[in-house]
Amino acid sequence: MNKDAKIYVAGHRGLVGSAIVSNLKAKGYTNVIGKTHAELDLLDQQAVASFFESEKPEYVFLAAAKVGGIVANNTYRADFIYENLQIQNNIIHQSYKNGVKKLMFLGSTCIYPKNAPQPMPEDCLLTDTLEYTNEPYAIAKIAGIKMCESYNLQYGTNYISVMPTNLYGPNDNFDLEKSHVLPALIRKIHLGKALENNDWKTIRADLNKLPIEGIDGSASEETIIDVLNKYGIKALNAQRSTLNATQIEIWGSGKPMREFLWSEDMADACVFLMENRDFADTYTLTDGSNTTCTPNEVQNLEVRNTHINIGTGVDISIKELAETIKEIIGFQGELYFNADKPDGTMKKLTDVSKLHGLGWEHSVDLKEGIEKMYQWYKKNY
Repeated sequence: MNKDAKIYVAGHRGLVGSAIVSNLKAKGYTNVIGKTHAELDLLDQQAVASFFESEKPEYVFLAAAKVGGIVANNTYRADFIYENLQIQNNIIHQSYKNGVKKLMFLGSTCIYPKNAPQPMPEDCLLTDTLEYTNEPYAIAKIAGIKMCESYNLQYGTNYISVMPTNLYGPNDNFDLEKSHVLPALIRKIHLGKALENNDWKTIRADLNKLPIEGIDGSASEETIIDVLNKYGIKALNAQRSTLNATQIEIWGSGKPMREFLWSEDMADACVFLMENRDFADTYTLTDGSNTTCTPNEVQNLEVRNTHINIGTGVDISIKELAETIKEIIGFQGELYFNADKPDGTMKKLTDVSKLHGLGWEHSVDLKEGIEKMYQWYKKNY
């Protein structure tokens, strides 16, 4: 990519999109564009067509998506499949129609079967049943991979699909009604520490920045305690002592293993692949006798699993994660794991050998990343 090439980052204000924009600008790219939802509704086919016709971006990072945690995915199933399909269909098709040189589609490792081998290699896609709670979202992302593959094979485009593991970092979603596990734990334990210390200034400031169910810092202590309790931040004693007994409730047994990648590392991987790799680098064609073939022979052979896992290859239990966050924040209270609530998939570790073979590895380990994220959260909330 030339430094003055026009680069469109769809979802430029989100967790990954904002990190990609920052990474591109730090590397000297001078023509990076993004549109807010108010400026461009990616669900609107005609609006997206008009945008591409007028702007003519040369490169596209498709980081826009409807995302959420286990509750949101399972509750708003129709919204998750419709909106994600619509966004990616509009952007990928208009990229083809308007001659985009290269596109990167960002998916998720939830595309893999619930009982996938661990670590999960790219070639286990579509080999078994998906996790039910996020099946609609996963199917949309699988469709995006296949759309990129199909346009590449039929039209000769150069579209790459990457599947990040669980991401966290600056501009993450800390809304307790919709957030993923790591930012949710940071906020819950942060508020739990304030509650045990009777630090109402911190609690009210937090709720003023990000209300919970419409409850902000102007509400009464009783109202705030009630809504915190609903989201698992519980004061166990009524009196206002120097240190309240406080409990953080966490859904599930704490046994599931999860992998986490710092969002700025994810952005660096995306830019690295866009700068240095093409669709042809993402697969090896073989015939029935395992003889390596050239891309020109693709018509008579099957091309599958061209996507690339992006992760660390290291996982941690939810219990260990919560305890690490508790230590970093300095919370003295109790962590309670409610085993009556769903665990989700017990293990989701990516096989990153393909990524390493393409020349990229992560640089920020989990504890360092959590410390950086908590400092960012305190500064912004």
